[in-house]
Formats: sequence, structure tokens, C-alpha cells
Amino acid sequence: MKAHVLVVEDEDALATLLQYNLEKEGYSVAVARDGEDALMQAEEATPDLVLVDWMLPKVSGIEVCRRLRGRQDTANVPIIMLTARGEETDRVRGLDTGADDYVVKPFSMTELFARIRAVLRRIRPGLAEDAIEAGDITMDRVAHRVKRADREIHLGPTEFRLLDYLMQHPGRVFSREQLLDAVWGSDVYVEARTVDVHVGRLRKALNNKEERDPIRTVRSAGYAFDVNA
Repeated sequence: MKAHVLVVEDEDALATLLQYNLEKEGYSVAVARDGEDALMQAEEATPDLVLVDWMLPKVSGIEVCRRLRGRQDTANVPIIMLTARGEETDRVRGLDTGADDYVVKPFSMTELFARIRAVLRRIRPGLAEDAIEAGDITMDRVAHRVKRADREIHLGPTEFRLLDYLMQHPGRVFSREQLLDAVWGSDVYVEARTVDVHVGRLRKALNNKEERDPIRTVRSAGYAFDVNA
């Protein structure tokens, strides 16, 4: 069963983006636009995980975290704080207030989902999604192993993250720039051609002569993962 996530974010575009991507991953999602609403929603329906921005109207994210930790029904709910405040003192304050993890904006969805899975594995292991399957390819995120049929696939860390991201969005075409942001991160400068190199390595590892290539090249657009093509 997927977790019920409460997203507390006053920036409409980011709140919508988070809701869309979380629901696409199968999570149940509720959105609160300020800290007061978040506390009310958490009281009405206890979430399995809370994503909360630090800077919020009415009640700050830090105070939301503190109050949730003070309630019996939400004392053990995992909380991930999302914020543009990346100084060490801010991270320490957030964690000391009761946050289980701290993600600095801007962040990639791949990184955020990895953090969510890590927190759920640690605190709510029954809700963590550790494996993903597409066609005859199986990925175990905990063991960091990939199999195709009965064959073990050996991937480097970047190829593993690239395959993970593509498998999470089957059929969707991603440009090289989108893949760079999602897999390498928006704060790292890497040339777009690097994506081609790693896709090539991934293809070489995934495919033997008898197997169909699940990675589709879309001319002038990018790449997609399509097990049914």
C-alpha cells in the first residue's frame, strides 16, 4: 500500500508539481498552502509522511514540525523539510526540531523520491517501494541490483540512476537537459552530450543480441523508456 503524503507548500507551481509527480508514483496526496491548514489536515487524517516548506504563511514549517512532534497521533510521522535555506545552522535547526530529512531547493524529483523511500524504509518500512519492474527488467533499489530476465546487469551509479528515472516514467520522452537535471542535479554543470555517453553505456549493459532495446531515441527530442515498443 502506498503512503499518504501531506504536501505543505505555499508556492502554487511547486505544490502542483509535487502533487502531480507523487500521484504519478502512486502516492495518495493532500496539499496544504499554509501551516495552519497543514495542522488541521494532519489532525483530520494522519499522513504517512509530510513534505513541508520552511517559509509558510500563518505558521512556519519549523513550527508545523514542532507541533506535529508534540501530538500523540503524529509524533512518529516522517517529516521531510523542503527549503531554500541551505546553511548548516538551518539544517541543524530543522533536524533538531524533529524533521527526519532536509532537502534544499532546487532539487530534482529523483533525489526527492530517493529521500522519501529512504525515510519510509527507516521509519515505515511497510510503505517503502524498493523494487520496480518493467517488462523483463527488475530493479532493486535497496540492493542496488538490476536483472533482465535471469541475467544480472552490472551498472555504474550514474547508469543506475538514469535507468531508475526512465523506468519510473515509461513512454515519456525526456530531453537531454531534463535528464541532466533529474539524474545529475540542477546545481551540477555537465554537457548535454554526457547523457548520450551514459545512455550508450546503459544500452550496452542492458541488451544482448537477442533482446530488444527498451531505450528509444527520439530524434531532436531525447530518450524514452518503452518496454512495449
